[in-house]
Amino acid sequence: MAVPMSLLEMPDTCRNGTDQSWSCAAVYDWTHNESLAHAAAWFIGKPLAIIWLVVLALGSRWLLYKLIDRLVRRAQTGVLPNALVRGPFAEPEGEVVTHRRVQRAQTIGTLLKSIVSGVIFAVVVIMAIAELGYDIAPLIASAGILGVALGFGAQSLVKDFLSGIFMIFEDQYGVGDSVNLGDVSGTVEAVSLRVTRLRDVDGTVWYVRNGEILRVGNQSQNWSRSVLDIAVGYKEDITKVRRILKEVAHDLWEDPEYRDKIIEEPEVWGVQSLGPDSVVVRVTLKTMPQQQWTVSREMRERVKLRFDEEGIQMPQPYWRDHQPPR
Repeated sequence: MAVPMSLLEMPDTCRNGTDQSWSCAAVYDWTHNESLAHAAAWFIGKPLAIIWLVVLALGSRWLLYKLIDRLVRRAQTGVLPNALVRGPFAEPEGEVVTHRRVQRAQTIGTLLKSIVSGVIFAVVVIMAIAELGYDIAPLIASAGILGVALGFGAQSLVKDFLSGIFMIFEDQYGVGDSVNLGDVSGTVEAVSLRVTRLRDVDGTVWYVRNGEILRVGNQSQNWSRSVLDIAVGYKEDITKVRRILKEVAHDLWEDPEYRDKIIEEPEVWGVQSLGPDSVVVRVTLKTMPQQQWTVSREMRERVKLRFDEEGIQMPQPYWRDHQPPR
């Protein structure tokens, strides 16, 4: 027995109202029972229609995610080649620009995926309500009033959204950056419209609302700097100390293992401060993003070994040299 599919072929009991579905028409065509036909429409037709909406939404979300991933990959490669970067350090700076471009593309991709998921969810909910037979016109018409009510009742949520949008498009930080947000610091793992997720050095994951971020200290944007304050005793020759530090830093810069981590020739800035029992000499090394800690640790180790070879003493506590006679 053929199943009527078009609205014109449906019986009158299924043509009007909210039961215009193939299940209602099929059951009525088989049984000629209006109650069974209406029950089939509610317990078979409408759930299947909602399931179809969910499947369609998931498929659309998957396709849009694939499209966003493709756009992110294209944005990571950029438009201009690295060869157009000018200056005496063109190659390292080009790598820095590429690294930053990848981070920003990934962050914007995360934002676009959040927006796509929210829009698809809202559309599916509205279509499901319409499928259940409710009039969605008042719901759509009241969206503006609801928006105003949310603006007053959920000001912090709106503040989080606006702050997240501006932080992402102003490129204040991105996925993979090492940032200091005041109370917490760590590596950014994810950025959404509402919260930023970062992991600190001991592995703790922090969720920070975007609206609560008043200042951002980005330790890995474009380039970083390793700053070392080396303390020596007052009896040491400062000229000799500066020469040794410069040689050690230069050897580290020329080391093939660290050549791609240090951007510029290291500098010995000189005496930074005079303490009660030491003279502090500052050394700086400009590094690739997030490489300053690795470079600093290696530099300290080499300085210690070189000082031992040259017989340069680290500062001793004042009481050791001024103990009362026994």
